[in-house]
Amino acid sequence: MAPIHISYFSDVLCVWAYIAQIRLDELKATFQGDIEIEMHFVSVFGNAREKLEKNWRDRGGFQGYSDHVREVGKKFDHITLHPDLWTGVRPSSSMSCHLFLHGIQLLEVKGIVPKSEKYFEQATAAFREAFFAKAMNISDRSVQFTIAEELGLPIAAIQEQIDSGEAYAQLSKDFDLVKEHTVSVSPTLIFNEGRQRLNGNVGYRVIEANIRELLHNPPGEESWC
Repeated sequence: MAPIHISYFSDVLCVWAYIAQIRLDELKATFQGDIEIEMHFVSVFGNAREKLEKNWRDRGGFQGYSDHVREVGKKFDHITLHPDLWTGVRPSSSMSCHLFLHGIQLLEVKGIVPKSEKYFEQATAAFREAFFAKAMNISDRSVQFTIAEELGLPIAAIQEQIDSGEAYAQLSKDFDLVKEHTVSVSPTLIFNEGRQRLNGNVGYRVIEANIRELLHNPPGEESWC
């Protein structure tokens, strides 16, 4: 039986995607060989500053949103949230991060770096950790370079993927998929060729149950669910 394909959409500046990272890692460990996760980005924070200024104008502004994010974080012991989130540091856009990360992904696709090292996954997690735990402005290209260098990635090669337009093409593909599947929430998991989806802060057991159901009842077979 072919692995179950899962499309995973997230925004690197979304706290719920940061929280959900541990669930994604657990899925890969539990269902190794049975699932295939394809990572995509949805730009919930594509225009981060204006979005928060507008949506939180009457709820304390950036400080109100920062308090909200840190209050959410208190419920999860596995993450660290810096007190300066969205106050001392305010990234302008997640799209800059997503573009850079697609540049790293292309290095794997082209064999410039070993795919086995999972640099794209490492970098995505490192970007989230840099922002949420260390309050680094990950929308800034110099910060992106610093993170990539710490991972031992070739900066010139990443920049080449961006300059050539290829990383933009991958980001555009994400936009098309977001539109096709009407994705508006980070994170979103889409299974079963678009017929099933899980949005937002969904517990691990719920995700696991959906995967086990698909494993035991492949598409086209009768299911009692």
